[in-house]
Amino acid sequence: MYSFECDYSEGAHPRILKAMVEANLVQTKGYGFDEYSEQAMNILKQRLGNENVDIYLVPGGTQANLICISAWLKPYEAVISTHEGHIFTHEAGSIEATGHKVIAEYSKSGKLTPALVDKVMREHEDFHMVVPRLVYISNSTEIGTNYTKQELLDLKECCAKHDLLFFMDGARLGSALTAENNDIAFADLCNIFDAFYIGATKTGALLGEGIVIVNDELKKNFRYNIKQKGALFAKSKLIAIQFIELFRDDLYLKLSLHANRMASMIKGAFVDAGYSLFIDSYTNQQFPIVPNEILEKFNEKYLTIEWCPYDENHTVIRFVTSWATKEEQVLELLEDIKKFKE
Repeated sequence: MYSFECDYSEGAHPRILKAMVEANLVQTKGYGFDEYSEQAMNILKQRLGNENVDIYLVPGGTQANLICISAWLKPYEAVISTHEGHIFTHEAGSIEATGHKVIAEYSKSGKLTPALVDKVMREHEDFHMVVPRLVYISNSTEIGTNYTKQELLDLKECCAKHDLLFFMDGARLGSALTAENNDIAFADLCNIFDAFYIGATKTGALLGEGIVIVNDELKKNFRYNIKQKGALFAKSKLIAIQFIELFRDDLYLKLSLHANRMASMIKGAFVDAGYSLFIDSYTNQQFPIVPNEILEKFNEKYLTIEWCPYDENHTVIRFVTSWATKEEQVLELLEDIKKFKE
């Protein structure tokens, strides 16, 4: 069976593995004070067009969200998210376990809007309630949609109006930045967010996310929070080398573009075969609505996620492509999409 279940089924891009082997016996300091970490941070700062940000490399996305949100909120402060937000649905209550409520609003598109933020602020007006303090989004979202630049600027303005921090989960940032409808560049990110992270785990790395802190008020003693949450990597060069390889040229974007292209082929095949889509996605996640009797045929040959029931007779399934998805496997899937419908 071929897996379209997630975008971390494979290991790492061969170029990354080669670089790690070459540096394997090089002795360095640890905990982010090695020359590889310094080089990786400088490369990221150049790519972002901002030398004044603080950058920390941590192993995973859930850790990045947990460390950031718990570091910046007071005990009575809360996070605003959509109901599809990773911190609300797929992190085992990690944010709530630190004492911070996640206020989740329903969004059909998976995207947060100023109207939803305004609604939350109206509903939290006095000391009997938590204080909303941080707006959390992911780009791309958990259902494959991506934000436009104007949507992010509108949210930024809304956050400023309500004195809210604006934070982006970038686990699939590469997919968002290479979507055919995207109008956001790396250089825009530091002008929009107080902080965000750049995901590498799902874009060709073995592991690793790069936390970028723009707002000076959030920088002080941040390394202590990383250590306390168990994410200060002793062999820090192992994450840094991966970021160096992904960002010293356009490899990060090339790998993301490949994943999106494979997903676009799958999307087109389902549409051409007469299937409806749960959401219109231009990134590496696609959500066709499949009759249950046909779903069984897909399950016999492919690993996917049954996302949710659509009605009594149909199910929404998720196909996810990655930097390493083989085009020949996608072409075989395209033939099966037509064949299973006959």
